[in-house]
Amino acid sequence: MGGDYAPRNVVEGVLSCIRDPRCDFRVLLAGDDAEIRRHLPSPIPDGIEILSTVETVGMHDSVAVAMKQKRGSSMYVALEKQRDGEVQGFVSAGNTGAVMALSTLILGRLPGVERPTIGTFLPSQKGPVLLIDAGANVDSKPSHLAQFGIMGSVFTELMMQRPRPKVGLLNVGEEKSKGNDVSIDAWPLLDRADINFAGNVEGRDILKGTVDVVVCDGFTGNIILKFAESFPGLLKHKFLEFADRGPLHKIWTGLMGKTLKGMIRDWDYQEHGGVPLLGVNGISIIGHGSSTPKAIMNMIFRAKEMLDRRVNETIREAMASATTS
Repeated sequence: MGGDYAPRNVVEGVLSCIRDPRCDFRVLLAGDDAEIRRHLPSPIPDGIEILSTVETVGMHDSVAVAMKQKRGSSMYVALEKQRDGEVQGFVSAGNTGAVMALSTLILGRLPGVERPTIGTFLPSQKGPVLLIDAGANVDSKPSHLAQFGIMGSVFTELMMQRPRPKVGLLNVGEEKSKGNDVSIDAWPLLDRADINFAGNVEGRDILKGTVDVVVCDGFTGNIILKFAESFPGLLKHKFLEFADRGPLHKIWTGLMGKTLKGMIRDWDYQEHGGVPLLGVNGISIIGHGSSTPKAIMNMIFRAKEMLDRRVNETIREAMASATTS
């Protein structure tokens, strides 16, 4: 029931999902039964079930309200179903803070994880780069950054099929003595971890693809993410501005249209669907509030891929190894 266009876009995304040849699972829609049925064909297609709930966490509800006053919400009840083993993954385009807080509260953390984190892929010259943390933790300790690097390495290796991905610590310079106290203290922790740590990287290295995983605190990461999300709009604006200069420019812009669409596709959040909350004892995928049906569908497939590729089990093993080393 969460998101700007719920439940319509969510239901349409689920319908696209179950019609896809890759779909070998069932989807449970948690929310207002009558509202959900308004957007479903009758009879309800095979592969879809409805879990009727009485409350909804609004986009402007505080985390405290979601946790203490709305235990009958679609978000809360669906996460309880995963905790109890009745479902294997959770997807939401609702209130991001509430999703993170309730996922951590209800599912719990994986052993050894101090702070769950979210990671998001950004395009680069060498393929997608995972930026982690992308907004879950605005204040991070050195140990948190080291754990983000471990979890990000596991996620990238399994989900992007990149053996021993290179991990970099975002900083203001390449030397390990550069940066604030948190960055300086995080460097040796990342260097000792069982990951392919490449040292410090700078902002320009993200789009170059110098490393596969860029580690930073959530305050910095979210600023980078929001800046990156504005880039496709700037490209479109510049193309239209160029076209307005005259008839010949319109022709050139038309000829370049397909190229522009191809370039922007790498920046399109719909392709990845949503971002994973790593470090919780379950699968929780967080989407944009304005998620389209395509984004919802891809979020669901992302959750299934995480399950199939044993991401959490591998993170658990990596964290256990880091704790004993």
